[in-house]
Amino acid sequence: MSNFSHINKKNQPKVVNVGDKKITKRKATAVATMFLGAEIISHFKNDELTTKKGPVFQIAIIAGIQAVKKTSELIPMCHPLMINGVDIDIKIINKEEIEIFCSVEIEGKTGVEMEALTGATVTALTVYDMCKSISQKMIIKEVKLIKKTGGKSDIKVN
Repeated sequence: MSNFSHINKKNQPKVVNVGDKKITKRKATAVATMFLGAEIISHFKNDELTTKKGPVFQIAIIAGIQAVKKTSELIPMCHPLMINGVDIDIKIINKEEIEIFCSVEIEGKTGVEMEALTGATVTALTVYDMCKSISQKMIIKEVKLIKKTGGKSDIKVN
């Protein structure tokens, strides 16, 4: 017998039934840290870089928002959610790295951690795609959940 909520009594996958849970306000924030390198960062003017594909951060943010909305299509056991809001912020933190923050809010019966993580990840992948003509030495170093509120418990990670 498994202790995993996504495994049934026959040890087969299932989607958790959230029908009896109360609707609560929920929010999750994830961060992706990405090494771009000094060569790419040096091309930025006013915290934006425009390549032949367009403005890097603006397009990456749109991709991240789209990914948040499609998380249940990508992660099999995630419930489709009615998203109240998505906020993605990209910051150049030094001469070589950026941080991507993705916050997602809902009023629902299940959390939005996977949506925040997916949004941050796809934003980073899009930055990579948009900048690879300059350098392919980029590294998506880390993606992690840093805050979750609502539901059974709140989490805040430094």
